[in-house]
Amino acid sequence: MLRIFLLLSTALWGCGGIPQDGGVAAGIEKVNIFEAEVGGYAHYRVPAIAVSPQGTVMALAEARKNAGGDWGTQDILMRRSRDGGKTWDEPRKIAHIDGEIEQNPAALAQNLAQPGEVTYNNVVPIVDRDLGAVHFLFCVEYARAYYMRSEDDGETFSTPVDITAVFEEFRSDYDWKVIATGPGHGLRHSNGRLIVPVWLSDGTAGHAHRPSIVSTIYSDDAGATWRRGEVVVRHPELKNPSETLAVELSDGSVMLNIRHESPEHRRAVSIGPDGAAGWSEIRFDEALVEPICMGSLIRAGNVLLFANPDSTEPRSAENPLGSWKRQNVTVRLSEDDGKTWPHKRTIEPGVSGYSDLAVGPDGAAYCIYENGTPTDRGTHVKYLTVARFSLDWVRGR
Repeated sequence: MLRIFLLLSTALWGCGGIPQDGGVAAGIEKVNIFEAEVGGYAHYRVPAIAVSPQGTVMALAEARKNAGGDWGTQDILMRRSRDGGKTWDEPRKIAHIDGEIEQNPAALAQNLAQPGEVTYNNVVPIVDRDLGAVHFLFCVEYARAYYMRSEDDGETFSTPVDITAVFEEFRSDYDWKVIATGPGHGLRHSNGRLIVPVWLSDGTAGHAHRPSIVSTIYSDDAGATWRRGEVVVRHPELKNPSETLAVELSDGSVMLNIRHESPEHRRAVSIGPDGAAGWSEIRFDEALVEPICMGSLIRAGNVLLFANPDSTEPRSAENPLGSWKRQNVTVRLSEDDGKTWPHKRTIEPGVSGYSDLAVGPDGAAYCIYENGTPTDRGTHVKYLTVARFSLDWVRGR
């Protein structure tokens, strides 16, 4: 891994990565920690980030052997920083299932993967401060889901346990062929419940990810067993709802923020009392643009942070209601449980896509995001970058 050391006037930040413009003096610190075509992979996508109860920053990514889409040979990699992002250890695989793995027939039917390729995807970390641990969920071939846990800041992990049975509970509602957890971090509710947004598809349409429905799975025993939640929304009620975020509100209810492909181009929101059932009717948050891309949502003390590409420029002039360009990843701050978002700051004004947020024990916020692509589709990300900033920076102070 290429290493460039940049001595700032007030701090040394970014050893083990590639420092970027916008350091301490600008109120935000950035470092590239995964680079396309370095380490044996064509590119790195779909990031997640978490800060352990002990303060270790864990950055995760799908490492893709080929420069194509979401299917094919890919692994789940992690890099860790024990000093708030100043230095990072080397990448390593953290997910492996023994034995022969059956490829997803939906992908093979659409020629999205070649025989023998195995897809590890959609890793979801959940920080558990009471337990002093981090839970992890991930999928294999968008067909099976697994749970594991680390109690030593990602040094070691429990043996992955197959939890696909919880998705089988959806069969009575939806005959899925494709399943996905997250992506991005999950939620540990203040009552101890672990909540993970999920989406499911019958695999018949675009990229075998459409049409789709959104729900949650949850655990009330620290990950030992998992149950399904109610279906929140499905196609065509909301066009192809998929990658969804969950956050606990001040009254203990759970808000979901949903990616979708409807022409409103605003993030869809639903609130439920417990993260499992009783979901409200979908509403569109007029303050939050939906270019059709993953975003991130997290509580930081008594405020919420939301990040995604704040972009309203269509990818194609011929199809202005289609996807909008993935650029201008921006973080917003709400002081009223997401009713309004009065503060925002741009993290990356250029081409940028998927992102995930984390907050450390010291109150520092982190955003990992896809940064820089040779095309406006965001399908070949140049870097995964970690930005570190304060809430005051978002407020413009």
